[in-house]
Amino acid sequence: MADEATRKTVSEIPVLKTNSGPRDKELWVQRLREEYLALIKYVENNKAADNDWFRLESNKEGTRWFGKCWYIHELLKYEFDMEFDIPVTYPATAPEVAIPELDGKTAKMYRGGKICLTDHFKPLWARNVPKFGLAHLMALGLGPWLAVEIPDLIAKGIIEHKDQQNS
Repeated sequence: MADEATRKTVSEIPVLKTNSGPRDKELWVQRLREEYLALIKYVENNKAADNDWFRLESNKEGTRWFGKCWYIHELLKYEFDMEFDIPVTYPATAPEVAIPELDGKTAKMYRGGKICLTDHFKPLWARNVPKFGLAHLMALGLGPWLAVEIPDLIAKGIIEHKDQQNS
């Protein structure tokens, strides 16, 4: 079960209403509008709570998303490029977030740097279609994955802070 802080964070993200994916041209525009509004609200809430940890943007069609995510560990910022495509069966199918530079560095990742969300996140997503969107993917998928995996990768010496790599 999610802790109280996670429940509070997720409860403040607007739920989406339009059950539409990229194949449904007219309704997809409405869904994208809802996605952006939820993402903006989530980022605003994160900034207000001093918990800003990602930037995200999309192509014009809203089918390819990319940006940066970061994790602060022992006062050092570890920053990563991230990307994902919206599946044609979206929102019934959750997007698969990839962090290409971490590809092959953890068992909780698929080929191409796609993070593993199968056990915990995907069943939750399936129970909440079409209410969950990309802000929920960040809050309940990528955020917890980073919180578990990045400290472990640092502790194992698999990743280093950029300032320590050249010394």
